[in-house]
Amino acid sequence: MCTIMEEAARGVTNHRIKKIAEREGVTERFILDGIASGRIVAPCNPAHDPIPAAIGEGLSVKINANIGTSRDMPDIEPEIRKMDIAVKYGADAVMDLSTGGDIDSIRKRLLSRCPVMMGSVPIYETGLTAARKNAVVEMTEDDIFSGIEKHAKDGMDFMTVHCGITKETVQWIKKADRLMDVVSRGGSFLTAWILHNDRENPLYKDFDVLLDLARKYEFTLSLGDGFRPGCINDASDQAQISEMMVLGHLVKRARKAGVQAMVEGPGHMAMDQIAANMRMEKQLCYGAPFYVLGPLVTDIAPGYDHITSAIGGAIAAQNGADFLCYVTPAEHLSLPDEDDVKEGVIASKIAAHAADLSRGIGKDKDDRMAKARKVLDWDTMYDVCLDPDKAKAYRARGCTEKQDGCSMCGDVCAIKIVNQYLIKEDDVLKPNPLQKKFDCD
Repeated sequence: MCTIMEEAARGVTNHRIKKIAEREGVTERFILDGIASGRIVAPCNPAHDPIPAAIGEGLSVKINANIGTSRDMPDIEPEIRKMDIAVKYGADAVMDLSTGGDIDSIRKRLLSRCPVMMGSVPIYETGLTAARKNAVVEMTEDDIFSGIEKHAKDGMDFMTVHCGITKETVQWIKKADRLMDVVSRGGSFLTAWILHNDRENPLYKDFDVLLDLARKYEFTLSLGDGFRPGCINDASDQAQISEMMVLGHLVKRARKAGVQAMVEGPGHMAMDQIAANMRMEKQLCYGAPFYVLGPLVTDIAPGYDHITSAIGGAIAAQNGADFLCYVTPAEHLSLPDEDDVKEGVIASKIAAHAADLSRGIGKDKDDRMAKARKVLDWDTMYDVCLDPDKAKAYRARGCTEKQDGCSMCGDVCAIKIVNQYLIKEDDVLKPNPLQKKFDCD
């Protein structure tokens, strides 16, 4: 059976390709060529069959929202509500990172009602199961691959797999002048496993087994950055770059096997390093779609890391990142609640759209907003904006719906005043929709 990537190479189109091309405003051939080359991925496990979407070169920037239970908060109901909120406000994908409660049941239930692409990190569950029996480092190779297959059977469209952590790259962590060493949970599991057992990472050593599973169940590999920097000091060091070089090699192997793959990236990183890191990934990983967590551009803003992440995400996407993982205000502090998820999604959507504008994508929305503002068409403004309810609530402060302006400017609204008197050459033959209204003010 041919994979999505192999069908694309043969020029086979279907309803998914048509929908993706229509959504992105490109040709079906553009999407097929991108998937066939590996520069675009369209995660779609047939057991889940999400809304058609694609990530990669020449497409709009996509965003992901992480949800999931924890040991201290194992209830699934809040996670379902968080997922619904994330999708409502524009998340293109959701990842289930559950580590508490009945993880298998939680995953299946979330998948059953998730309309968009869904991902997971199978080694979380594998490591926690081993820890309950003895210790994380007691995971077996069979445990690791069995966990991946279980998630694949359930329908995960993409999975984070930390294949770039090897016996060799772990040595760079030992030598690195890092302040925070390893901050990735999956990365810490495998680093500890390698050091304790003095054996090679099974996901690297037996990468062909992983490729066979990806082919069989048609899930996309998200090659995880287990050595991503966890603070500004640790960015762009040998450990991070050595892992990225390994991932580039694995991208080529995945493409040869007809398996879709994207690469994950930082992390915490000062603004002046972001553009170079994006270009480096594209070069070292042969143009594979780049999925970044943030980057967070400062370490000193707990409670506001949706903002530090949006700043870094916008710069990253402007310079080549294709997929942004949201960060919520609760990052580094607690499991996010529903309001945190909303704030995180909207911040990430702003970053993605800002980057799209720099790529020549999505300007029609901003033009529609500008035209609506010029004629004080509030209904259209609410329709275009990312959060209509919040916009309406702010305007309602000291202002009724019957008023033309808002409570900030009142009768000295610049738009209102200029519209009353300014007639452009192109408008000579056009009636001013606000002229009569303003003449009566």
